[in-house]
Amino acid sequence: MKEQLLDIKNLKAEIDKKPIIKDLNLNIKKGETHVIMGPNGCGKSTLSKILAGHPSYEINDGSVIFNSNNLLALDPEARSHEGLFLAFQYPLEIAGVTNFDFLRIAYNEKQKYENLEELDPLEFMEITNQLLNKLKIKPEFLNRDLNQGFSGGEKKRNEILQMLLLNPKLVILDEIDSGLDIDAIKIICEGIVNNLEKESSLLVITHYPKILSYLKPDFVHIMIDGKIIKSGNLELVDILEEKGYDAFLE
Repeated sequence: MKEQLLDIKNLKAEIDKKPIIKDLNLNIKKGETHVIMGPNGCGKSTLSKILAGHPSYEINDGSVIFNSNNLLALDPEARSHEGLFLAFQYPLEIAGVTNFDFLRIAYNEKQKYENLEELDPLEFMEITNQLLNKLKIKPEFLNRDLNQGFSGGEKKRNEILQMLLLNPKLVILDEIDSGLDIDAIKIICEGIVNNLEKESSLLVITHYPKILSYLKPDFVHIMIDGKIIKSGNLELVDILEEKGYDAFLE
């Protein structure tokens, strides 16, 4: 029997006094891939931001247990170090900070949190080069400023590179397919599926069913008006494509 990783119970949250998440429940076990689909404005991206610790959202009720910890009591840095990773829909650009330096600092911060030895630049380059090859990224990519002048596909691949270096327990992909062509989506999904640890879990937020053929989810959840109203398998996607979200309101 798989061990539980994330347990959300009766979660309610708002921003600027406006309720967004309304009595949401979700349970994810280790090694599972879950997909959340829903219309614009239903709270999908809000959920990802709340899990990552965005300060703008106020939790009104409910609980979130992640890897046996009270996630809501942890600051964003601790959530990351405990194994939660959020891949942004639109990754930030930071001028003056090379991609290599950013990745090495992030990696070593987690090493320090886990009381492990930090890596010097040469040691870090050795493990990074192995991942660059797997993700079809050129080595000179590391010398550029973080996401500056990157294409949409390069930004997303860079996030996957960061994800694999940090080896998270739960990866949240918030519309990672947004703005990408079919080839880029395939490369990114294969990079995730082929390299993520078997016990790591995925929570995928998307509008587009195409990505599911690569990620092969265990569960699909339909989210409307701040709550998950239906859970099942890929058959839900077939219903969605045929009848739209109205089919789940009947």
